[in-house]
Amino acid sequence: MSEMARLGPVSRPRLYAQVVQRILAWIEDNGLGPGDRLPPERELAGRLGVSRATVSQALVAMEVVGVIAVRHGDGAVIVDASRTARPSRVVDALNQHAERLPDVLEAREALECKLAALAAVRRTEEDLARIDAALEALGADVEAGGHGVEGDERFHAAVAEAAHSGLLQRLAREIADQVQQTRIEALSQPGRPLELLAGHRRIARAVREQDPEGAAAAMRAHIDLVGAIALLRG
Repeated sequence: MSEMARLGPVSRPRLYAQVVQRILAWIEDNGLGPGDRLPPERELAGRLGVSRATVSQALVAMEVVGVIAVRHGDGAVIVDASRTARPSRVVDALNQHAERLPDVLEAREALECKLAALAAVRRTEEDLARIDAALEALGADVEAGGHGVEGDERFHAAVAEAAHSGLLQRLAREIADQVQQTRIEALSQPGRPLELLAGHRRIARAVREQDPEGAAAAMRAHIDLVGAIALLRG
C-alpha cells in the first residue's frame, strides 16, 4: 500500500454507536445483569448530552443484537449481560447486521409475498381466525403505546401457515432470527407501528377476499416500508 493510500478519509463512529458503547460501559461498571433495568430514555439523554432520538436508536440497536429487551411498561431490561463484556463486539455485530440487511429484505420479499399469495388461495376459516387474532393482539399493543413486535411475529406466522406450503414455511423459519431483527428496528421507529398495522390489515383483507395478487402487493408494500429503515445504515 502506498503512503498516499493510507491518507484516505477517516471514518467517524455514528453517534448512536458511541452511545451504545457508553451505555454498555456503564452497565459493566455498575455490575448490572439480566433483569436489571436501564434508566428511562429521557434520563439517559440528559446524562449523555444527546437527543432522545439518538438514545432510542442506541436502545433499538442493543435490542437487535440481544443485549436488552424493550418491554412496554418496563422500559429497557437487560437480558444478556455477557454481551456487555466487550462493547466493541456489540458494535461489530451492529455493523455486520447492517451489511446483511439488504439480503434479508430481499429474502423476505421473495418468500413472504409468495406465502401471502398462496394464503389468499388456500386459507381456511381456521387460518383466518388465527390471522384475525394476531391482528387484534397487534392492534391492542400498538394502541396501548407498545411496539407490537410479538403481534407482528404472530401475524406473519399466521399468514405463512395459511399458505399450507411446508417447504416455504421451513425456508422462512431459516431466516426467522434475522427477520426478527428487522421487525424490532421497524416497529421501534416513531410512528411506524401504526403504519405497519395498517399494512397488515391490507394484507389480511386481501387474504380474506381470496385476492392473491392483492395479497402479494400488500405484502410487498409492507416489506418496502420496513426497507425504508434508516437505522444502522449510515
